Amino acid sequence: MESLWQETVQLPQFPQLQQDKKTDVLIIGGGMAGILCAHRLRAEGVPYILVEQNTLCSGVTGKTTAKITAQHGLIYEKLLRWFGPEQAKNYSLANQEAIRQYRTLCKEIDCDFTLQDNFVYAREHQQKLLKEFAALLTVCPEAQWEDRVNLPISTVGAIRFPEQAQFHPLKFIREMAKDLEIYEHTPIKYFDGNRYHTDSAVITAKKAIVATHFPMWNKHGLFPLKLYQHRSYVLALEGAERVDGMYVDEKDTGLSFRQAGDFLLLGGGGHRTGKKGGGWESLEKFAKRHYPKAAIRYRWATQDCMTLDGIPYIGQYSRRTPDLLVATGFGKWGMTSAMVASHILGDMVQGKQNPYENLFSPSRCMLRPQLAINGAESVWNLLTPTVPRCPHLGCALKWNAQEHSWDCPCHGSRFDEDGKVLDNPAAGDLKNRPK
Repeated sequence: MESLWQETVQLPQFPQLQQDKKTDVLIIGGGMAGILCAHRLRAEGVPYILVEQNTLCSGVTGKTTAKITAQHGLIYEKLLRWFGPEQAKNYSLANQEAIRQYRTLCKEIDCDFTLQDNFVYAREHQQKLLKEFAALLTVCPEAQWEDRVNLPISTVGAIRFPEQAQFHPLKFIREMAKDLEIYEHTPIKYFDGNRYHTDSAVITAKKAIVATHFPMWNKHGLFPLKLYQHRSYVLALEGAERVDGMYVDEKDTGLSFRQAGDFLLLGGGGHRTGKKGGGWESLEKFAKRHYPKAAIRYRWATQDCMTLDGIPYIGQYSRRTPDLLVATGFGKWGMTSAMVASHILGDMVQGKQNPYENLFSPSRCMLRPQLAINGAESVWNLLTPTVPRCPHLGCALKWNAQEHSWDCPCHGSRFDEDGKVLDNPAAGDLKNRPK
């Protein structure tokens, strides 16, 4: 289903690439990260080309809840333990700078940009929240403790980040993309050296940036081990009580709230892709109980790439591919992370040192608890003797009854009832279509 953003904006259209091209930087992927990278390079006079296999923002960007914030769940206590105070501070600084960049750009763009306080709340485990707040006292002193928040549910406290932001992402993209060199319906099939092959042309590029949500080439970077995907659901309610600010539960399976004009966006029902979860059904029950006079005007689902440690992978695709860069693993914070990526990668392709590139490096330590979970999930589903199988790496697909799709619990590829690919990393349809 189309999101509120997709239903209310018509994006510009771009041609398919039909002839060979040479450029300094090839950007693969026409979501928020790819567009911001192209905008950055254009502003700095670096020759580039952006290619998108479908149409702009037809993937995750079009289905975000569009929060722009440096508060990414309960991440800072973990960053302090794993990386130390300097890198935890760098994570905050990188994301706060991203918010400032959006504020500057949105002064010239009519995209419903507003400053909003962001809240992470807890419904049960106050101690986890208190540990996060203690970490923030040294990393982000602007964070504030709130005993209660204005939501129709009981909470045991919340942490507030003031002056974060929200916007209409596709109104923003509509203006940003106008003067960029973009080719739609132009999938990259493979590359050899610095030559990138499409169905009808070859692009020769000194550097390439892969911004395709889940990285597309398995032989480099170990991304099938380093990433998994998480599915979540959104209802746009008309006639619901308004909220001030943006709210998210500290639990991945909890609820999020934010206002979008006359609509309350209620998010939740989340689960690992290919697993069972609450979905729209749980959101509908919540809305019926707490907003009985509200009407559901839009509903959609989205998918997030999750890393082993909660930090995106932004930088060199692998140690063996110095001219191939990547931006992925944004979790549930794709808008802010896309801006961070545009600055790190914009510097890297020009040979400049970026102060945050070590923190976000895709080649950093993999020894995290999530690695064992990802490995076990892959082994279990590879050994499951059922069909259909995912063409990405052969895992057994699971039927998603709420969305009528076949989903891969290993890496998050999804297919419709007829076997047509809906979400990557799978690059093609099912060969043996489900019956």
